[in-house]
Amino acid sequence: MKPDRRNAYLQRMRRVLDHIDAHLDDPLDVARLSAVAAFSPFHFQRQFSALFGLSVGAYVRALRLKRAGTRLAFRSDETVTAIALDAGYEGNEAFARALRGWLAQSPSGLRSAPDWDAWQAAVAPLNHVRRRYMTKTFTLGDVRIVDFPATPVVILPHRGSPARIGDSVRKLIAWRRENGLPPSRAATFNIFPDDPDEVLPEAFRMDLAVATGWEPGEGMERGELPAGRCAVLRQIGSGDDLRAAFAFLYGEWWPQSGEEARDAPPFAQRVSFFPDVAEHEAVTDLFLPLK
Repeated sequence: MKPDRRNAYLQRMRRVLDHIDAHLDDPLDVARLSAVAAFSPFHFQRQFSALFGLSVGAYVRALRLKRAGTRLAFRSDETVTAIALDAGYEGNEAFARALRGWLAQSPSGLRSAPDWDAWQAAVAPLNHVRRRYMTKTFTLGDVRIVDFPATPVVILPHRGSPARIGDSVRKLIAWRRENGLPPSRAATFNIFPDDPDEVLPEAFRMDLAVATGWEPGEGMERGELPAGRCAVLRQIGSGDDLRAAFAFLYGEWWPQSGEEARDAPPFAQRVSFFPDVAEHEAVTDLFLPLK
């Protein structure tokens, strides 16, 4: 297939992925989705599975279960029944069967002790589709320079495999709830001393931070994001993978900017995040400290 024809074909199929993201709570049958791509429904199912490695139904079901599973793991104030209904299941039993089939964990098991290895395996096909076909492209104009103010934070250090970061997130969320510090009141930051692709999993370091001067909880510490100039790149969409944003900032923008970096790690502000907003609406600002 000629490059221009393939690009046009892929663009039509990407429209389907974007439509699914934006209408995850709506009926998403083959007739509707094939119309979005302007393909015949007689061929669309085979086209979708051949390109993305998942059937249409499996892809939609996995996205809904991922959202439901994220709420079970990180939103303890939400009932299983409400989560099941939002995922399109009429009752807890049907939801539990679907979740076990996808994740090999029950709703109660996922809520009390998530199996992160099983989780990584379950979401891997979705991540592959997003990384290959939905990665955002950036331009130099997307980067802005700001004067970042000194910001006191409470830090929960995460040490070890990135696959286990969910446990640290759960601990931080519990501390925020205990202290009445929702994200709308106290901004959420991640600090990245390490590149997860360049260190062994057991050596990986990442700090989860909340903008507050409150007393830290157990295993937490006070810190500060220092004042100074920063280059900022905004990513809209899933915040699970910042590789493309980092690659653009370090590989494209910085070499052409004439700027020098400060001796400080990059960090990100989670402006809004899944599952509080739809995954395609999540907003992450990536900061590169500058001299």
